Amino acid sequence: MRRHSKKKHAVLLLLLLAGGFYFVRHSVNTDLKKLEEPASVSLTWKGERMVSMESWVEQGDYLPLNVTYQLLAGVPSTQSRYLCIGLSSVKRKKGSYLIPTLVSLFSQSSHEERSSMVVVVLLADFDVSWRKTTVTKLKSEFSSALEQGHLLVIHVTEEWYPPTAGLKRNYNDSPERVSFRSKQNLDYAFLVHYSSGLGRYYLQLEDDVSSAKNFPTTIKKCIEEQEAKKTTWAMLEFSSLGYIGKLYQSAHLPLLARFLFLFYQEMPCDWLMSHFRLLLTQKEPILFKPSLFQHIGTFSSFQGTYNKLKDKDFEASVYSNPPAEVFSDMSTYKKHFPKLAWDAGEGFFWGSSPEKGNYLTVVFTDPSVVTGITVETGTEGKDILASAQVEIGHNVITTTKEKKTCKDFHILGFIENGCFAMQEVDKNYGSASSCLRIQVTAGQKEWVIIRKIRIST
Repeated sequence: MRRHSKKKHAVLLLLLLAGGFYFVRHSVNTDLKKLEEPASVSLTWKGERMVSMESWVEQGDYLPLNVTYQLLAGVPSTQSRYLCIGLSSVKRKKGSYLIPTLVSLFSQSSHEERSSMVVVVLLADFDVSWRKTTVTKLKSEFSSALEQGHLLVIHVTEEWYPPTAGLKRNYNDSPERVSFRSKQNLDYAFLVHYSSGLGRYYLQLEDDVSSAKNFPTTIKKCIEEQEAKKTTWAMLEFSSLGYIGKLYQSAHLPLLARFLFLFYQEMPCDWLMSHFRLLLTQKEPILFKPSLFQHIGTFSSFQGTYNKLKDKDFEASVYSNPPAEVFSDMSTYKKHFPKLAWDAGEGFFWGSSPEKGNYLTVVFTDPSVVTGITVETGTEGKDILASAQVEIGHNVITTTKEKKTCKDFHILGFIENGCFAMQEVDKNYGSASSCLRIQVTAGQKEWVIIRKIRIST
């Protein structure tokens, strides 16, 4: 018994010595790291950040990732916003697009839109000097957004990352490419994980994009339209490129974070997201046009290679026409109704050969002072409206066929080469208008497509 007790005490003594050695070594390493790191605050996932408890996936401890975040700048809000926007940024060999990207996000949003969103930037590079310089620039450029909780800058130290070197080479990618895309997947996993609960919806962007004007309002409108359909959706897309403009419901973020983390070495993130969408039973992509985000980066974050990707469907000034009814006496082809030329999206009005006097009339729900008008017809040089005039009207009346129109119209100009554009309309017509009419002035054999009608008020 004594011999057994001596052995037991010897083992305990060795364990204590080993533990003491580890503690001293870990403390020294930690102190050295503190000397190198810029000032930050450590955050646990369920600590100082807000977590929504609406989703069942957050009720257990098996989904949250084991990770601690450093808050480098910003003041986390205790209230969830409508939209959380996440982007990850690393040091590039040729320039940086992070600040122009953030400038675009904030400048293209109204005060009300900014108050309903929070932007989370993960500085995902392990270069301490680069992070410190970047944080200094962000504090200088976006001090107000940081103070008001509209912008948060975070970092995850290298110790929390699994291996990104020596991984299997799927798709015959080079080891460097595999390492890069695997690290990127982990960056997104940590970013998504932190953002869970910060907003009702989460929008994934990259750090080299420009935004369309009033994009938050357009996104909200598209969400409402999608929800009204009462169909299952896991991801809405507001750009066709990469991991740009992908929108998720916040309740799904813990699942998405774990999914990206588990399969980080298998394939690029934009491929993984398609599998995630399918797993959540959304069979087909839901892509909205025009795109709300454009890729502006010239050089890739991977080895500084040249990158010329552009979204052909991007429109910098995405329209949001006021509520209205649309009427036409032209024969409609299939389901290409007149209203589709007015509404946002991919739809358009398609009618058979118009005759002189045919019209398409927009009747505003509320009279508005019109400042600008744009009309585009045809597609790929075909089905162009050759001869028509554009008019604004006043005094709404109802015709015998229960269609609405205006009693008085004023001609603004004529469609040329299938298009019409006029700004500063209010300088000549400053009073509120109730109608906009496109009236055919000469018949044509060719069918007509009115692709889009845009007005600013």
